[in-house]
Amino acid sequence: MFVLKYDRFESDRMPHPIAIDLRFLPHLVPMKKLVDGLHQFQTSYFSSHQTLFEQLAQGQKPRVLFITCSDSRIDPNLITNAQVGELFVIRNAGNMIPPFGATDGGEGATLEYAIQALGIEQIIVCGHSFCGAMKGLLKLNQLQEEMPLVYDWLKHAEATRRMLKENYSQLEGEPLLDIAIAENVLTQIENLRTYPVVRAKLGQGRLHLHAWVYHIESGEVLEYDPIRHAYVPPDGRIEISSPQDRSLQPQSFYPTKSTWLPVEQSERIYRGSH
Repeated sequence: MFVLKYDRFESDRMPHPIAIDLRFLPHLVPMKKLVDGLHQFQTSYFSSHQTLFEQLAQGQKPRVLFITCSDSRIDPNLITNAQVGELFVIRNAGNMIPPFGATDGGEGATLEYAIQALGIEQIIVCGHSFCGAMKGLLKLNQLQEEMPLVYDWLKHAEATRRMLKENYSQLEGEPLLDIAIAENVLTQIENLRTYPVVRAKLGQGRLHLHAWVYHIESGEVLEYDPIRHAYVPPDGRIEISSPQDRSLQPQSFYPTKSTWLPVEQSERIYRGSH
């Protein structure tokens, strides 16, 4: 792969192209790919959607706040087939919303703006399989020296960590990670309710919360159903309206081929909220 780089000669001050073989400069390859992508976007997608972008230039009117992980394998617009401008997005390690007053980070400000300024009425918290943040949470003390900032951030998931420690101590490996991902999404739903603007809109029936988990390996997205107390395929009507919706009643659990977690794990999950 070759790329042209322009240089200047003192004699005439005119730029002269120099061919550079990127095989000997591999660190330039990722940026070259992005720059090529920019040109393709401008000449292809943008030109064919110019009317849309002219409308977006006048302002945004997203109807959904999508809270998800920074993981590069997740693209909210891709998995929902949403157009640019349809989703307002918060992304961070572990798709976390710290409780109200716990931090001065941008999550709370973005949440408040989404609801108050943009009038958003649907909030989705979307975790994902093989989440690195949840893997880190399961070995939190090991991160303190090597990644102190990650360690401090993951302490905002202490409620999830404590839930795992006190209710799932018999699990390990992938089953424990799956439970951590599922529990963490519901913990963030609970954290959302600590914000005054969220509580006010929930009380007015003008805000709806949804807990999703995206499975990278299959492309499947499952939503927590507070009636069946299980993660099931979303149908657009499921929502978690109260904290009590998180707790599991084993007698009301209906295992189906579509449920994510094994029956025995599903029957244990969320008992910590009792």
